[in-house]
Amino acid sequence: MYYVSRFPLWLLMLSPFWSFAQPDRWQQSAKYVMDIDFDVATHRYVGQQTLSYENHSPDTLYKVFYHMYFNAFQPNSMMDVRSRTITDPDRRVGSRIYALSEEEIGYQKVNSLTQNGTPVAYEMVGTILEVTLSEPILPGTTHIFEMNHEAQVPIQVRRSGRDSREGIDYSMAQWYPKMAEYDYQGWHANPYIGREFYGIWGDFDVTIHIDRDYIIGATGILQNPEEIGYGYEDEGMTVNRPEGAKLSWRFVAENVHDFVWGADPDYTHTKFKRDNGTMLHFFYQEGDRTTDNWEMLPAIMDAAFDYINGHFGQYQYKKYSFIQGGDGGMEYPMATLITGERSLGSLVGVSVHELMHSWYQMMLGTNESLYPWMDEGFTSYATNRVMNELARSGALPGRRVQENPHVRSYAGYINLARTDVEEALSTHSDHYNSNGAYGVASYSKGAVFLHQLSYIIGKEAFDQALLRYFYTWKGKHPNDIDFIRIMEKESGLELDWYREYFVNTTQNIDYSIGEVMSTAEGSSLILRRMGGMPMPVDVEVALKSGEKYVYTIPLRMMRGNKPLEAMYADMNYTVAEDWPWTHPSYALPMPFSADQIQEITLDPSGRLADVDRSNNSKKF
Repeated sequence: MYYVSRFPLWLLMLSPFWSFAQPDRWQQSAKYVMDIDFDVATHRYVGQQTLSYENHSPDTLYKVFYHMYFNAFQPNSMMDVRSRTITDPDRRVGSRIYALSEEEIGYQKVNSLTQNGTPVAYEMVGTILEVTLSEPILPGTTHIFEMNHEAQVPIQVRRSGRDSREGIDYSMAQWYPKMAEYDYQGWHANPYIGREFYGIWGDFDVTIHIDRDYIIGATGILQNPEEIGYGYEDEGMTVNRPEGAKLSWRFVAENVHDFVWGADPDYTHTKFKRDNGTMLHFFYQEGDRTTDNWEMLPAIMDAAFDYINGHFGQYQYKKYSFIQGGDGGMEYPMATLITGERSLGSLVGVSVHELMHSWYQMMLGTNESLYPWMDEGFTSYATNRVMNELARSGALPGRRVQENPHVRSYAGYINLARTDVEEALSTHSDHYNSNGAYGVASYSKGAVFLHQLSYIIGKEAFDQALLRYFYTWKGKHPNDIDFIRIMEKESGLELDWYREYFVNTTQNIDYSIGEVMSTAEGSSLILRRMGGMPMPVDVEVALKSGEKYVYTIPLRMMRGNKPLEAMYADMNYTVAEDWPWTHPSYALPMPFSADQIQEITLDPSGRLADVDRSNNSKKF
């Protein structure tokens, strides 16, 4: 056994921003100041952007790259061709981009761009603007980029756009020229094909001029509520709305890596202030399919925040907005776009899921393009737990409590693992061969990765390690090795093998119960590994007398074993001899005869992702 170093939870309670010794991982930073003049008649805007870019890397940069996402919404773009040629197109996209007219497409154009006042050479290559610098960006220096640009908002196809199927005028996601991320792995200037995102930590100061009858929900804090009103003003504040055809909305957000907004003249805007001061905002269109459920949503999300803050880390911002828009649900800093015409359970489910991205994508900042399972999968795992807690507490009426809230994640993964289309989790999100393989791997297998890890190291150590991961790597763009090292430090076990098998390969897990043979000391149970991936194994033996014995069989390469878990505290618990991964079978000695046994169950907690559970129990 290795000594397990645990940090006390009371330290976290003293400070929600408790910081462990920070890993040496430099971060680029950016400060955006943007002024946008929006024309709702043409669905176009002109903008000025000033970007202060700080190079904290040890490298000298000779080029920079901007994402120009709206250019994806044009016939024969990479996103369009990918959608029309992939084996299982997303039904929301299909060939819709190919059919867009000139008035319906999206585009972003650059009219001028300077670096420290000097014009630079640039070329628009699909959704990436390639910029050749007028002077190199040396380590430790800050450079100012000033851009005049214009854009046309496309018909809403995927996430971004105008005139959604629910009648929302504008879902403004991926709408501005966004500097690509440069990190320890180099540039991440990936063309946009409709999958995931990655960005620089930065500050945003955004002013939007739009027709005065529009209401905006956005990332950041509104700076001029006394001019805007529409539910933003504090109690007792006098609204002095200026004259003119347009209102100017100014939002400021600090330490985020993106900025989203939604706008519609028919939004109902409500607020809910949590006991800790966090302000929740809700923007939706009233109607038979929305009003009742959206009115219930604030209290439910308040309860969700309570559980999330206690089990996954403290939310660091002062505001979060739930905005009806988009084409399903999509996460952004301090806000989400979600379709609103849902049942209560569905509305809460999508709200919780997109909110949980604030932990794994927004505050930790995982590169979800390269590690989609570390965002979507971790978010799915957390969502399962939060939804189950809302049911348990009664905050979400009518929802049934599940003994294992991750059952659907396991079923999704196991169904995929039984096919020949599964691809390794290490695949870049853009390069999966099918949408189905990408979706199940990133969401379901990613969730299984976490819950199964609690099986390997024990639930108590896992829960503490999950908090330790958040507070250690918040704001640091962690990768899969960073995560597994935290789990090793908390558990005292060696776990690199788990990441290597479950992330880098598609080998599956399959164990079976064999025969029980009599011995001089009692009996011996033969267990067999049928799948390619080795795992530690828990075995429960129920005797006819009513007694229960639980054996945990560690892998030798774990260099230790998990401690006794609370779920087995009232049983006879034994740590058996470890199982070398090279051995396809294992003999477990037991101090009773075969005729005393009523039933043997392999993995009684159901956390092992065994692809064939039909041979995991045996009655006598």
